[in-house]
Amino acid sequence: MPESINITTPLPSKNGTGLSGEYFVAAELYRRGFSVGMTIGNAKSIDILAEKDGKVIQIQVKAIFRKQSVGWNMNDHSLLDHILYVLVNLNSWEQPDYYILTAKEIRKYHKQYVGRGILDLSKAKKLNCLDRWDKLEPNKKK
Repeated sequence: MPESINITTPLPSKNGTGLSGEYFVAAELYRRGFSVGMTIGNAKSIDILAEKDGKVIQIQVKAIFRKQSVGWNMNDHSLLDHILYVLVNLNSWEQPDYYILTAKEIRKYHKQYVGRGILDLSKAKKLNCLDRWDKLEPNKKK
């Protein structure tokens, strides 16, 4: 009888988690009819520029890997009103969850600690922001 093989999927690095989230969001936007441009690199405030019907949207993506993660790290001073935030839970490589929020919505539920801030996943789940891709559609009310 052959031995059973236990194959485990390696955990991505922090940078790998972030890039994975960006690519998942870009693919979802493309699937929804947007033209998508990505800015690859660290220390930037915009990850994706999405255009549809002449309207350009600046998007910042934050990603976490595990279903059990506490939430997304983000500092209060880095939240910008003209940017839309797509927070991704990769769900350990299962189907990702996308939480789409404005800076104003994040500020309402965000907690700032000394040195870092966080938007708690449990709070995001209670908001009306899961799969709110309509916030990106031109001529739609947010």
